Amino acid sequence: MPNINAPKQSLNTLIIVIGAGLLLYDFIAKPSEIYFKIAGLVILMFGLYKSTQQWTSDNKSENNTEDSSEEESENDNTNHK
Repeated sequence: MPNINAPKQSLNTLIIVIGAGLLLYDFIAKPSEIYFKIAGLVILMFGLYKSTQQWTSDNKSENNTEDSSEEESENDNTNHK
């Protein structure tokens, strides 16, 4: 079971929601400023980037243990022959 960092994931989710909220506000309210679209996209992309970094770091230890156990079983099979 991977070690999940819940506070960081919650922060990344909040950033994504804020970015999506700005984009939705721009579509619903139709303001004359394009800065809401730009800010919404930048914040949304930043949140997605940070969350994917967090997901890969949370799952890194699980992948390494699977790879090492496969290598150990292969080494054991070759040593017993």
